[in-house]
Amino acid sequence: MSSARFAPAGRLRGVLRPPPDKSVSHRAAILAAMAEGESEIEGYLDAADTRATLRAIEALGAAVEAREGRLRIRGVGLRGPRSAALDVGNAGTLLRILPGWLAGQGGGRWTLDGDASIRRRPVDRIVEPLTLMGGAVSARDGSLPPLAVEGRPLTGIKYRMPVASAQVKSCLLLAGLLAAGRTEVVEPAPTRDHTERMLRSLGVAVGVRGASAAGVAGGPRTIAVEPADALGAARFWVPGDISSAAFFIVAAAIVPGSEVRVRGVGLNPTRVGLLGILTRMGAGLEVAEERDAPGGEVVGELVSRPGALRGTRVTAPEVPLAIDELPLVALAACFAEGETVVSGAGELRHKESDRIAAIAEGLGGLGADVEAREDGFAVRGSGGLRGGRLDARGDHRMAMLGAIAGLASREGVEVEGFEAVEVSYPGFAADLERLAAR
Repeated sequence: MSSARFAPAGRLRGVLRPPPDKSVSHRAAILAAMAEGESEIEGYLDAADTRATLRAIEALGAAVEAREGRLRIRGVGLRGPRSAALDVGNAGTLLRILPGWLAGQGGGRWTLDGDASIRRRPVDRIVEPLTLMGGAVSARDGSLPPLAVEGRPLTGIKYRMPVASAQVKSCLLLAGLLAAGRTEVVEPAPTRDHTERMLRSLGVAVGVRGASAAGVAGGPRTIAVEPADALGAARFWVPGDISSAAFFIVAAAIVPGSEVRVRGVGLNPTRVGLLGILTRMGAGLEVAEERDAPGGEVVGELVSRPGALRGTRVTAPEVPLAIDELPLVALAACFAEGETVVSGAGELRHKESDRIAAIAEGLGGLGADVEAREDGFAVRGSGGLRGGRLDARGDHRMAMLGAIAGLASREGVEVEGFEAVEVSYPGFAADLERLAAR
């Protein structure tokens, strides 16, 4: 385990091109493997998690070739994956989405396992609905990896997710392509919709109805698919990852004199919850450009500057749209006037680490007035952070959070286990050094 120290920064200035979006990269590779013919992915993320996805689809029979800065994937077809033992590494997205495709095969057996962290990530949320569809899916102690899948004929169902989850939704939509009859997934609140957009680009009719069908606000919505005979090859363009850019967006908002311009970043409406929260808190954010990209994603440019931050409340309807960025909300709240409360975010306890506990222990150890709650946390702004030591707990987002906290602190922060950033953002330290040196 390695550690790295991050000293206070005078300011951050410059242009950032964030790494490609991890969520989009995972899904693009899986759907390309499911398609017939050769699909092309431009801008695929090269990181530990996404390399695990490429290894997995190769084990299933897909051919992967990197050529001229692009990935070309020759798929095995909707019903063509071969049996295999799959190592997902630390990739929770791969673990939870891929079984939807495998469960509906006419035959074959698969196991999905990973590292020590992934073995603590619950999978019962996909085991239950896939079993209701007729799948043969089992997990250790009923809820933990390794996950065993045996291909069986599936029947479409209407499934109401007890907790909003884009990964569970995506898993069931892929299973629905192979099931007899219509499959409907009801999410209690809108979640990221990358899978739906990509399926449409492959010619799949994806139905959406409900209070939030036309946007991201409101209550439940229902997403539906019919069985498909085949998926055709497609071209996907992966935008910059808003979840990776978020660390620099927040850094620019809390380090005086900063201005960071983020280019080529994904601005999918189901992924920009943090921007709304920060704007409400008083951060100086500006969306400078927006356009559509191949594969259905929205991409653009934004600028982040400091502002007079004030506390806010983040409740359950907002959580799915900012789930990965909520630790950064806690960090920004340390520099805000008043109290910030996040509730309805119990899902944070089931990420790469228990992020609620990690936030309370990590930021508390740096001088924050922070309280862990069952489904969230409360931070009482104290005008800043003293600094100290933060244990990343093997969690890439907590490692990057510690680095940003160091830049904005009075004494700097030592991040224990900083190597975890390799999971999603191998170039993070270099980008941080470049922007802080200006």
